[in-house]
Amino acid sequence: MTITLYRHPLSGHSHRVELFLALLGLPSRSVDVDLASAEHKKEPFLAKNPFGQLPVIEDGATTVADSNAILVYLARRHAPDSAWLPKDDVALAEVQRWLSIAAGPLAEGPARARVAAVFGRAMDVEPSRTIARALFLTMDAHLARASFLVGETPTVADIALYTYTAHAPEGGVSLAPFPNVRAWIARIEAMPRFVPMKATATAALASAS
Repeated sequence: MTITLYRHPLSGHSHRVELFLALLGLPSRSVDVDLASAEHKKEPFLAKNPFGQLPVIEDGATTVADSNAILVYLARRHAPDSAWLPKDDVALAEVQRWLSIAAGPLAEGPARARVAAVFGRAMDVEPSRTIARALFLTMDAHLARASFLVGETPTVADIALYTYTAHAPEGGVSLAPFPNVRAWIARIEAMPRFVPMKATATAALASAS
């Protein structure tokens, strides 16, 4: 059965789901939602997610909203015996910690700075860039000791943090000072069936290079 993904092509939240669907080899189709006309804040989309946020998937009769929740659902439903969502208590707790980071510092840092640059929103992005650099410094130190965020095998934690990290330069945050983060990005991009998110040329990107 084909899974339907409601997304925006420049949304990092949407891309993490699109990427995971591809890595799992699951048949899917994408339906683009028009953010400019606030389609996500109107019916019939609100019937799928009353919070009016992307992404959302429909898997048969099951509808799941929130990108991190979707990653967990897909791992448990479609790859239950894989390492994407560990069964070990400590490893699973580590995955949850990184998912919380994805919803916190990642969203408030590199994701917010990128949104301002890509969509032309007027906001002070320096606090977000500061958050991003602090996050990447912590990740870089962590990834000096492991290939992936939770040990030597990729998990949904890596998928949750990949997109906004890889595209951070679009928001004016250089990855040059973080060699272990860049090596981690390369490892993810080398996975079979990897699909990229379209890069956006921004003025902030030029300043981060």
